[in-house]
Amino acid sequence: MDLGLKGKKAIVTGGSKGIGLAIAKTLAGEGCDIAICARDGALVEQTVAALSAKGVQAYGASADVTNGDAFRQWIGNAADELGGLDILVANVSALAGTPDEDAWRAGLETDVLGTVRAVESALPFLEASDNGSIIAIASTAALENFFGVRAYNAIKASVIAYMSALSSTVAAQGIRANTVSPGTIFFEGGVWDKRKAEMPQVYEAALAKNPTGHMGTPQDVANAVAFLASPAASFITGANLVVDGALTQRVQF
Repeated sequence: MDLGLKGKKAIVTGGSKGIGLAIAKTLAGEGCDIAICARDGALVEQTVAALSAKGVQAYGASADVTNGDAFRQWIGNAADELGGLDILVANVSALAGTPDEDAWRAGLETDVLGTVRAVESALPFLEASDNGSIIAIASTAALENFFGVRAYNAIKASVIAYMSALSSTVAAQGIRANTVSPGTIFFEGGVWDKRKAEMPQVYEAALAKNPTGHMGTPQDVANAVAFLASPAASFITGANLVVDGALTQRVQF
C-alpha cells in the first residue's frame, strides 16, 4: 500500500535511538524528508547521515525539549531547513518511572510541556500543509494500573488527553492529532532490555502478561505512526492507537 508520504516533511523528537529512530527511518524509507533532535549531538549526527543515505533530505541537531526558547527555535529552524512541515512526531520522554517529586517534574517538563512546545511551535508550518499531522507517543501505562503509583503513568495519560482535545481545536485548519500508545517494547539498550538484565523477574512477569508470547519492537510502533501520519489516515483524528499485542485487558473502543 502506498501511504502517500513521498515528499512530505517530518520532525521526530528523540529520533536518534529506540522507537524514535525506528519512526525516523520508517518515514525516511517512505520518502519523507526528516528532521530529528536529541540531546546527544554525536548520535544525532550519525543518525542524520544514516537517514540521508536513504535518499531524502535529513537535518538534525542537539536539542533539549525542556529548554523552552531554544527548543521552540529548533522546531522553527528544522521546518525552515526542510522547506515546510507536514508531520510532527513528539516522541521524547523522561521515562519518569518513580513516584517522587523529581520524577513528576521531569515528566511534566519533558513529556507534557515538551509536547506542547513542539506542537505550538509547529502549528504555523502545519497549517500550510495539505497533510498536517501531529502524533504523540504515549504508553499503555496510561490506560491501566501498571507497576503501581508512578509519575510516568499519569504523565502519559495527560499527553493522551491533550492530543484528544487538540484534535478538535486544529481540525478546521486541516490538521489531525493522534496518539500512539506502545505496550512493552523491547530493543537493545531500552527499558526492557535493562530490566531483563537487572530485574529478570520483573521482565518475565511482564512478558508472561502478553498473550502473543513476546514483546513488541520499535518497528511495530513505527509502522503505526507512519500510517497515522499519512494521507491514508486522512479521516482519523483524536484517536489513541494501542500497539501492545493484546497486553492491555480493557475493551478497546
